[in-house]
Amino acid sequence: MRLRPGNRVSLALILSYVFDWIIIILAAVVGGVLSIITPNKRPFSLVDADISFPYVTKEKISTATLVVCCLAAPAVIIFLVTILLVPGPTVPKSTPKALIWKRKLWELHTGWLGLGLSLAAAFLITSGMKNLFGKPRPDLLSRCQPDLDNVNKYVVGGFSKTQEGFSLVSAAICQNTDSSVLKDGFRSFPSGHSSFSAAGLIYLSLFIASKLAIAIPFLAPRPYSEDASHYSAFPSRNDATQTRSHIISEDQDKGVSNFDGQLKLSGHNAAIIAARNQAAAPPVYLLVFAIIPFFASIYIASTRWSDFRHHGLDILFGYFIGTVTAIFAFRWYHLPISQGAGWSWGPRSSERSFWAGIGVGSYAGSDKAVHAPAANDLEARPVGGHDVGTNGGQTT
Repeated sequence: MRLRPGNRVSLALILSYVFDWIIIILAAVVGGVLSIITPNKRPFSLVDADISFPYVTKEKISTATLVVCCLAAPAVIIFLVTILLVPGPTVPKSTPKALIWKRKLWELHTGWLGLGLSLAAAFLITSGMKNLFGKPRPDLLSRCQPDLDNVNKYVVGGFSKTQEGFSLVSAAICQNTDSSVLKDGFRSFPSGHSSFSAAGLIYLSLFIASKLAIAIPFLAPRPYSEDASHYSAFPSRNDATQTRSHIISEDQDKGVSNFDGQLKLSGHNAAIIAARNQAAAPPVYLLVFAIIPFFASIYIASTRWSDFRHHGLDILFGYFIGTVTAIFAFRWYHLPISQGAGWSWGPRSSERSFWAGIGVGSYAGSDKAVHAPAANDLEARPVGGHDVGTNGGQTT
């Protein structure tokens, strides 16, 4: 973590991340409240085949199982990955254990923060939309147990209330005394299982892919960072003397010198020939680890169709919500998979824990840098036996 001089974390910085957790928890609580209040009940037709499916009491994936698979399991996996793999092989053996554990705990914290943000956002959005739309589920008529002897009494809308069977009726026609079952029958759009599974498991897939460097080979228009040490856990302890840009330039020089004549004859650019060595496809067995959670989310969403709980659009839109929140939450706390070397973003600076201010543009760095930009160009050097980096103007 970035620390203030003297290696002490400021109270403002701690409180800013506590506030993040409070917001996430409040969003989940609001979503929970919305999931139990009475939703809007959209009128329906008694002859609508789309809501005439049987009511299945035993779901393939219950709500409890959903929470275990999409919240508890990802949290445990994130814990294991960070404890076992972070900070990685680039750390010298002389690095103090305290620094290593600080990095482990920070990566664990951001991993859980992103998971919480993704799930809470998807849950809140989905619960709110369910109540607002009040769309009947495919099994509504089985839940409803309509009063067929007095249909005309409940007819709403239409051109004539005498066209029995072709008019819409209100939810008041339902005689089922189990209010929870009946209320849930009007929460079809969007699918909560789909959004929650996508939010938790797609986020987990992105997290695993990030930590295992699993990405489709990508050639950036320019290096994400000119300095290879920026990819390291502790830049000031990195023994590497050559930067990534130097290595790439040397490869390009070799390509030109060794194949100059052939390149001229073939018409190929030496830079393009050298570029092929800047990326490679990861092993497929690693891809399996990252893609299993994604496939699991598809299965969970699919069960909502076979259990007659949701229409097709409900499932697709719910899955879309969860996918968006997963990608957003991951990028909110983590660097891009293809360029971030598996790291999350570092902490906010102490001076900008709650507010950066107009004209600053970033929550990293020191306010002194605004008045003296050259201060950010200072080289990292050890102070008092601890690592000091220039990442955001704070110690690392």
